[in-house]
Amino acid sequence: MPTETVESDPIRPTAPTTPPVPTPTPTAPVELVIFDCDGVLVDSERIAARVNVVLGAELGWPLTEEEVVRRFIGRSSASIRELVAAQVGAETARVWDERFVTLHAEAVDAGLTPVDGLPEALDAITLPTCVASSGSHEKMRHTLGRTGLYERFEGRIHSATEVSRGKPAPDLFLYAARRMGVDPTACVVVEDSRPGVEAARAAGMRSFGYAGGLTPAAALAGPGTVVFTDMRDLPSLIAAAGTTAGTGGTAPA
Repeated sequence: MPTETVESDPIRPTAPTTPPVPTPTPTAPVELVIFDCDGVLVDSERIAARVNVVLGAELGWPLTEEEVVRRFIGRSSASIRELVAAQVGAETARVWDERFVTLHAEAVDAGLTPVDGLPEALDAITLPTCVASSGSHEKMRHTLGRTGLYERFEGRIHSATEVSRGKPAPDLFLYAARRMGVDPTACVVVEDSRPGVEAARAAGMRSFGYAGGLTPAAALAGPGTVVFTDMRDLPSLIAAAGTTAGTGGTAPA
């Protein structure tokens, strides 16, 4: 099993960009489940949205929670800095980023929990798993550690800081598959953001779009994606992935 070697966020990517692969055969057996982190493993997207709304009001870019979800959720911190800088300038974007890290960490320590039903889902999934997140390794050590989930994935955690392009580009998911030694067509991705499911499609992977958080189901729906709202349903959805048509849809209520 590969080990996690990146201890901090590099300024330059440490993995080359990998071109997209063809759309997978929908009935290919599943060999690896790739989890996003924020909003899929830990219920941290609500915290991030709340903090960004506060910072936007203070730093000159008023945003609603819906706007934060649409613009920021699922994207790397570098991509978010670029979006903020385009609105309020590079220096304010730097302050925004620094304050976000501090406020987010404080809120995580005050009471972050796993996504509802996630521990039960992990207990029932027997396939190999890993994490591929837009968050930094430092952030994931904090959030996954705070919720007792870090040990479940230690050595199998991949960050967008390790690739050239973050989601919705396919680079991170292809990198995770390569590190885990699994063909992309045999991977399924569990995501809660539109950039995340788009990245899975671009990587030629089937995906499960979790709509039990902040992102509306309609924003997750699309080819090769099954939308669901209860994390406890995930094991059965994964078990059925090798025999379904794979054209997308919504899990039965």
